[in-house]
Amino acid sequence: MLSGVILAGGKNSRMNGQNKAFLVLDHMTFIDRQIREMNKICSEIVIVAMDPAPYLRTLDRGIRIITDYFPEKGPLGGMFSGLTLSFHSNVWVVGCDMPFISAEAAELMLSCKKDAIDAVIPWIGNQVYPLHGIYDKSCAKPIRELLKNDEVSFSAMLKKLLWCELPEALFKEKEIDPRFVTAINTPEDYEQAVSFYESLQMNYRLGL
Repeated sequence: MLSGVILAGGKNSRMNGQNKAFLVLDHMTFIDRQIREMNKICSEIVIVAMDPAPYLRTLDRGIRIITDYFPEKGPLGGMFSGLTLSFHSNVWVVGCDMPFISAEAAELMLSCKKDAIDAVIPWIGNQVYPLHGIYDKSCAKPIRELLKNDEVSFSAMLKKLLWCELPEALFKEKEIDPRFVTAINTPEDYEQAVSFYESLQMNYRLGL
């Protein structure tokens, strides 16, 4: 059983304050795309939001919406809340600014998570991507200690966890496009994502 957690508590300052969760790609918001993808393998979906109101107005009531226990602590604060309140021991964590998340990639990572491992995290292009990782619910405890000491970086978290990386080559071997880790931080990123998706659609129509 797998829980899906979407972190949606950022200030979106580099997007001029526009909520990235509600950016649109192919007539569907990022958050709706993520929920659709997570529903393929997750038995529950949790959204961690600074302001729940926009989500309560637009999303199905079956989606759980919670707020940060440690406000103003960035993604790590959101992860703590999501892990703590998830029903299942295995949790797939993503950011709301990731329009190409992959259930196939998450399922592959879950299959590689052994009992002694706290997390399985993608390693794409010689870089670790903590968001889109599969975490054990027990990771909430060391994250809590970090937050209490005002340590909010992913690098600090990774030093406290027993985690394994899943390399890009393994995803490609399974024909999973590694761009599932793509995050949209700026208007320029958004334009590139739209262009990328349109090129995919064109190739599909042309049978390429």
